[in-house]
Amino acid sequence: MNFQGRDIASIEDFTREEINYLLNTAKAMEPLAAKGSDMLKGKILANIFFEPSTRTRLSFEAAMLKLGGSAIGFADAENTSVKKGENLADTVRTVENYADIITLRHPLEGAAKLAAEFSKIPIINAGSGAEEHPTQALVDLYTIKKERRTIDGLKVALVGDLRYGRTVHSLAYALSLYNIELTLVSPDALKMRREVLRAIQNRIQVSETQNLEKIIPQTDVLYVTRIQKERFPDQAEFAKVKGAYRVDLKTLANAKKDLKILHPLPRVDEIAPEVDSTPQACYFRQVWNGIVVRMALLALLLGQVK
Repeated sequence: MNFQGRDIASIEDFTREEINYLLNTAKAMEPLAAKGSDMLKGKILANIFFEPSTRTRLSFEAAMLKLGGSAIGFADAENTSVKKGENLADTVRTVENYADIITLRHPLEGAAKLAAEFSKIPIINAGSGAEEHPTQALVDLYTIKKERRTIDGLKVALVGDLRYGRTVHSLAYALSLYNIELTLVSPDALKMRREVLRAIQNRIQVSETQNLEKIIPQTDVLYVTRIQKERFPDQAEFAKVKGAYRVDLKTLANAKKDLKILHPLPRVDEIAPEVDSTPQACYFRQVWNGIVVRMALLALLLGQVK
């Protein structure tokens, strides 16, 4: 299966077979993540991030370094020529001269697709506005499979900001390729984007609710997200939904013992710290999984793994 030279703008760019192949490749990267490799020696990754990031940017950099490559880039556009008025297309056409592959995070939807049109080297969408975050969805799928040994047959609930949270959009698309039951839990103002809902309803069983406590006993995987304060056009509207859901020990009283709780992080107050020590919590293991999945992506896109 050939991934070499591809752009990753949307999770919908993948078939189920391609995702499974990538997840298997990520599993093969586990020992290399521990001991290191020179697989990508001489290759350079450029992280160009126009929005704040901790896990995505650092995990891509760590992934490249663990495979023997190098990483350059910026995490603050204020210190680049963008501040002088340079447009995205020109930034990409400049950076492609310095690197073999680019990861891009941008506040505008469609930015990754636009960048891919101008770039001669692979572009990986590391988050585009409130639209998508495809590599996080791959990390989420890898975590679910690793923790539950399967994806098919599970009952998955996405909780929180389903309107502005780009991770849940990509994850919903990805999960719709598997035989699962999906429950969407959110305040009415933060319901899943209708175009996403329409697409996945044609593939899997989907239900919507505002009641988290009601669905907890039947859930196998609980994917919790923070309310995306920075994406609200009206902060008065944000105030109405702030703290809408909070997962604590009381919430988990009726949960399955083998429930797995995921979160793309950062969290604010939607998961209580007391949950961290429970066997259900796996969001910090999810962070480690981000390294091996992105190692697999880099190796595949750069043609070092077939």
